[in-house]
Formats: sequence, C-alpha cells, structure tokens
Amino acid sequence: MKIELEQQVLNFVGSLAPEPRRALREGLRKLVQEKGSIRALEGDLEGFYRLRVGRYRIIFFYRSERRTRQIRCVYAAHRTLVYEVFAQHLHELLEP
Repeated sequence: MKIELEQQVLNFVGSLAPEPRRALREGLRKLVQEKGSIRALEGDLEGFYRLRVGRYRIIFFYRSERRTRQIRCVYAAHRTLVYEVFAQHLHELLEP
C-alpha cells in the first residue's frame, strides 16, 4: 500500500519537537500496514479516517488507483483542533 502526504501534513510533522516528530513518522510507517489507532470518522467527515498518535491526529482517506489501494493523508494537528479545523477547511474547499 502506498501513502501520500499533503504538504500541510509534512509541514506539521516537520514543525514538531524531535520526540513527537519521531512518533508521528513511526505512526505513518505503521499505517502502511493499516496498523495503529485507526477509526472511521462520522457526520460531516464521513469517508475520512483518523490515525491517533499520542496527542496528535492525522486525517486520511483511502482511494484506489490502477488496482492499488492508497492512503492519502490530508491533515494533521493536535487533537484539540484537528476535527474542527479540518471540517472548516473541507467546507471551504467544497463551497461553490
């Protein structure tokens, strides 16, 4: 399985202190095998999933391309902010 990371995810992980950055990178490596604390989101964020790594969350979705299943990580933030900020960002993207 292949993982693709949006620039926001790369920037967020890169901005962290060494220990949380290491933990998130390890969590992303395990996500390739679909291991870790993964949960489907509900409501407005249905179709997306979250990976929990300590105090941080990574929002992602699955897609298939050329018979290959891929994981697209689209947003990462501290757990207190991630769902509200991502929902607002998604709403802005989908507005006409």
